[in-house]
Amino acid sequence: MTLSRGDHFDTVVVGLGAMGSACLLQLARRGQRVLGLDRYDPPHSWGSSHGGTRLTRCAVGEGEAYVPLVTRSHEIWRELEAETGAELLTQCGMLIVDGASSAASYHGKGDFLGRTVAAAERFAIPHEVLDAAGVMRRFPQLRLCGDEVAYFEPGGGYIRPEACVEAQLSLARRHGAAVRTGTRVARIERDDGGVCVVTEDGDRFHAAEAVLAAGAWSAGFAGALAPHLSVTRQVFHWFEPQDPAAFAPDRFPPFIWVHGDGPEDNFYGFPILPGEEGMKVGTEQHLLTTPDPDQLRREIAASEAEALFRDHLQGRLPGLLPRALHSIACIYTNTPDGDFLITRAPENDRVLLVSACSGHGFKHSAGLGEAVAQLLTTSAAPSLTMFDAVRLDAAADALVPP
Repeated sequence: MTLSRGDHFDTVVVGLGAMGSACLLQLARRGQRVLGLDRYDPPHSWGSSHGGTRLTRCAVGEGEAYVPLVTRSHEIWRELEAETGAELLTQCGMLIVDGASSAASYHGKGDFLGRTVAAAERFAIPHEVLDAAGVMRRFPQLRLCGDEVAYFEPGGGYIRPEACVEAQLSLARRHGAAVRTGTRVARIERDDGGVCVVTEDGDRFHAAEAVLAAGAWSAGFAGALAPHLSVTRQVFHWFEPQDPAAFAPDRFPPFIWVHGDGPEDNFYGFPILPGEEGMKVGTEQHLLTTPDPDQLRREIAASEAEALFRDHLQGRLPGLLPRALHSIACIYTNTPDGDFLITRAPENDRVLLVSACSGHGFKHSAGLGEAVAQLLTTSAAPSLTMFDAVRLDAAADALVPP
């Protein structure tokens, strides 16, 4: 689609990462005249949708409301694989390990493993609950203390984020979507019953609605909702294995391991993918925020990998050497309760904010893109009210003394 100044669309999608690319494709599939804008050229390494892999499973400890979204996402990725020939979803199993005495929360939710098991039982998701000995018999690469409990989901695994974004943008273009990259949006204005998206180059694109899926940059357009969004720097490291074959996907699953009561007493990892040399491992921090995502520190000190190995890997993954082969930084955009924020902007109800994903969004993104497209195009759309800003406004009000 050729663009010109003053073009009018049904929907303009601002941001084309995980959520934006999914929304763009699903809107284009439904015959909308749709435009996608991104300040970079996705897939890229400046936001939240990169790093080669993301965890996925259908039983979601963050809340049972997410289960239909991730289940549908798995179906969509299989559909996209058939259409594009890309490899998007690998279901090699997924393991969650938790110390039996751990009271720590993960992604803002306490009893994360118990909530995961409950979701699996409610939705009849195939799974196993293992004790420490059972985990180590099946996966001798892990060394547990003995009091842990684990959840294993054979249908879980990992997704390739860059490939997913690329496949969705390619198919969106095939269905008639216009895409302009390297374009910064300056503001989104009200416009005669709709919106006008104004770029820093002065181009103006009119539409009935806008989807704001700009991730870490969403706060700049979110108005009164901006205080609910915080940006944090996260780091992944690829550690050298003694025996790479022992950590191949057919012998070793992606995992989450909660090993203490502190907010950062956890880490996650992936098998070594074909063509890679190291095993990807990361942890999460939510205490240090980055007010301006453009100022996110991309440089990674050797001490950061050393600390992760010392605090998390040493003694638990004896097959890994303490040397990180390489490392990358990533951005999370978080809400106070760790749940998504999908809501109409208070200053303009023609703008739908689709953020923040709080560090666990990618596995839901394809299904969520479909749900957003249904919301904007049909009266029979699924409800997304559980992600509305009302819950956060109410929580913030409760903190203010009467």
